[in-house]
Amino acid sequence: MSTEVSNPGRKPEGKALQVILGCGRTGYAVAKELKGQELEVLIVDIDEKKVELLREEDFIAFIGDITDPGVISKILSEGEPETVFILSNDSEVNTHVVKNVREILPHAHLVVRATDPTDKEYLKGLNVDIVLSIPDMTARTVIGHLERVKSLRKAKKLTSIIEEIKEREKGKLGIVIHDSPDSDAIASALALKQIASHVDVPADILYRGDIGHQANRAFVNILGIEMRRIEHVDDLKEYDKLALIDATVPGANNPLPPESKVNIVIDHHLANNKKKVDADFFDARTDDGATSTTMTGYLRDLDIPVDKELATALLHGIRTDTGSFKRETHPSDFFAAAFLHLKADKDLLEQIETPPMSTEMLNVVGEAISHKRIKGSYLITNVGVVANRDAIPQAADYLLNLEGISTVVVIGLYEDRIIVSGRSKDIRVNIGDAFARAFGGIGSAGGHATMAAAQIPLGIFSGLKDKDAIMQLVDDAVSRRFLAVLQEEKSE
Repeated sequence: MSTEVSNPGRKPEGKALQVILGCGRTGYAVAKELKGQELEVLIVDIDEKKVELLREEDFIAFIGDITDPGVISKILSEGEPETVFILSNDSEVNTHVVKNVREILPHAHLVVRATDPTDKEYLKGLNVDIVLSIPDMTARTVIGHLERVKSLRKAKKLTSIIEEIKEREKGKLGIVIHDSPDSDAIASALALKQIASHVDVPADILYRGDIGHQANRAFVNILGIEMRRIEHVDDLKEYDKLALIDATVPGANNPLPPESKVNIVIDHHLANNKKKVDADFFDARTDDGATSTTMTGYLRDLDIPVDKELATALLHGIRTDTGSFKRETHPSDFFAAAFLHLKADKDLLEQIETPPMSTEMLNVVGEAISHKRIKGSYLITNVGVVANRDAIPQAADYLLNLEGISTVVVIGLYEDRIIVSGRSKDIRVNIGDAFARAFGGIGSAGGHATMAAAQIPLGIFSGLKDKDAIMQLVDDAVSRRFLAVLQEEKSE
């Protein structure tokens, strides 16, 4: 069949050519989207009236039978196609055109519409790059829109709860994070503070303990993050509403009194706790690898500006909690990081993520190495009394790099508590579950598949003066409990 090619419209100049063969509703929608991206689009369709209308919209358009190989030859006279979209609503026609295009244009990207679900696998076998299934695309689009509607509704509920503070006497929000907070908690609190500022509500970031990890100290100092250290529970009475961020249970490793009312709770995992948390707003997105990911979503949903300091903080929070995207990572973390990466200060990020190792940290690592006990691929060690509790998980991170070691448990004494930190790269071990089972009944414990923490009160050992004797007793008890749980898991 001959192909009429007169008056095609504007000829593309210097831009990669996008070709659409068959321009029904789907083809027209694709053409409009490509044109909106300022790409050169050439369309071929057998319907003369349709082609005329396309030319009136300033598209390059030919009248032609897309099954005719001569159409492809004519396209080549106009330019080298980068992508060819075969989008007719006839399955046999599309299959025929695929074979023609692949023979003449072997290097072009090929996108083909599957009008029948059974065509998808067959078309993939013809070296098609993308197979479009309209029902599948429609379903994904609808679900995607629904998720965005749900997310926006939740974000608006969050802001409405914060806005209620304007009518209160003190007019201030307290944002509580866990004791000795890490970068994810601090960045997430900073994001909530920005949301509160957007609705003209002042807020303070509150914590108890010390920021001991040198990376976290560098993080706070370099970005100039303002935080208030809580000395007494009564300090919390200065705030009309309280938010608990990167934690879910009042009193568990945070300055809130147990059983207290919290207005807002946002975290990326649920604590191993059977009691329902009393909160006006509760959001625990367990798929997110970091609370910073969740907070980035709120900022985007609410269209709140993100400056370079906040973007840098949130990006660092995500990278830290996901182990640079190597553990407990979800696509949402990558999407959030991609958004933040464009806004973040890369030089500041480099300074934050490469702080020098302190002498104290070096001493703790030395103790960990000196007292290590290895059972197969498991390493358990006791670092004794520490002045900086964050040195314990840092030592665990360091020891996990030793050759032949898949799981590390580090035990230390900080003030009146035993701190236990675990790390694992053994796919057979969920160390968070193991810690919850081993230590949940005698303290607070939990975590993820690859990292976990526990705090255990000294209890009957608190009266002993000899710290070395305490650590020996605790070391034995903690080691036995942990290894017993691992043995149980293997036998299940």
